[in-house]
Amino acid sequence: MTNDRSAARLGLAAIGCLAAIALPHAAWGGSDSHTCTAVASAQLEACRSEVKASYATAKASCLNLGDDAARSACFDEAKTARDEDGDECKEQRSARRDLCDELGGGRYDPSFDPADFDTDFASPPHPNPYFPLQIGDTWEYAGGGEDLDRLRLGEEIAIEVLAETKSIEGVTCVVVRDFVEVEGAVVEDTDDWFGQRKDGTVDYCGEISQSFELFPGDAPLLPELVSLEGSWKTGREGARPGTLFPGSPTVGQVYRQEFAPGTAEDAAQVLSTTYGFGSDPELDELVPQALADLLCAADDCVVTKEFSPLSPDSFERKYYAAGVGLFLEVAPEDAEIVQLVGCNVDARCGSLPTP
Repeated sequence: MTNDRSAARLGLAAIGCLAAIALPHAAWGGSDSHTCTAVASAQLEACRSEVKASYATAKASCLNLGDDAARSACFDEAKTARDEDGDECKEQRSARRDLCDELGGGRYDPSFDPADFDTDFASPPHPNPYFPLQIGDTWEYAGGGEDLDRLRLGEEIAIEVLAETKSIEGVTCVVVRDFVEVEGAVVEDTDDWFGQRKDGTVDYCGEISQSFELFPGDAPLLPELVSLEGSWKTGREGARPGTLFPGSPTVGQVYRQEFAPGTAEDAAQVLSTTYGFGSDPELDELVPQALADLLCAADDCVVTKEFSPLSPDSFERKYYAAGVGLFLEVAPEDAEIVQLVGCNVDARCGSLPTP
């Protein structure tokens, strides 16, 4: 899911306090129709406060520089970062308001009743064909563009549905491990928690996301945990579950995939439920034809546009095949792709083309 510099600075505690100061009480306890935009305004205030705090911290670091030129340059850099971050706060608010318009403007408080969810992931009774979640399912991916440079260093991206569950707010969520290794060293290790609704919808219940780095000169040279950025859980600090993939996707449908303000705000829109290569030139952009021909031969693939107000200027298109799941991610802005190169969920996994 989407993480960026801004995600770390928006805390729910700050949002709650600033909301009480900046917004009338009626906006939070009265009519439901404008709550979404009220939340966006509260997040703007929280963002501005974080920018101010970050600038003060940067100035404190600059003051300790003994060299006059270095100290002056440090102040200039701090001011530039402050201005850029302030502009980003406003861009995020605009993006959040646009999403509010798509979703109707009301509160985001989805039902999360355990009775609506399956608990068996060894043999799921209501599986989503486009998002398999059976214990033991595995997928491997390779990237293009920037990711390709990392892969040349020995990067491996793998996802596995584990024989583990986590009860969140009474809902049984399966643990799906998503990890990245470079030359045998772990650089990312994430446990995602997914719920399977009886109507086929896959819920995103949260994640613990760990990022590691290697620091040359260390002895022994071992990965160090450097960030938990992007981690969230339904019910913790006001976070809400999201729809990771709908049970019955329809073209034009817009939905939140996760919701922990300032940390996890991904959303998606269904672009097609009948995709096959050649059916839409825009959706064909950057798509390896051999891969699409293999997995979308019946013109039944689903394509979604995934985006986040935390990164207003970027989006990804994701491609799903029945029986296989996610097989391609395309970032048109950067001309990057991440494609499926291995899996065990379908006979076609043995015929996947090499990137």
